Amino acid sequence: MVKHVVLFKLKETLSVSEKSEIIASFKDAIERLPSKIDFIRHIEVGGNINPSESFDIALYSEFDNLEDVSCYAVNPDHVAAAGIIKPYIASRTCVDYEY
Repeated sequence: MVKHVVLFKLKETLSVSEKSEIIASFKDAIERLPSKIDFIRHIEVGGNINPSESFDIALYSEFDNLEDVSCYAVNPDHVAAAGIIKPYIASRTCVDYEY
């Protein structure tokens, strides 16, 4: 099994309410993906509640293997969901690990 963890920092120019709206839309779209992409074992999105940390959004997901992560990355439904936050991302980091 592979855990796929992605952190996003949104642009500083966004207001708190804009960030909240973007996070809610992204969360809704991402968490609907298992009904469209059957090899997603688990997926969740959360907005950071700790103001002393620098990243705004965490995406956590589980897959059977790294090949499934690669297929997920290019899946049109995932690409559309990712498009919700793409214009607002200041930085992104990712870790994939086996467990």
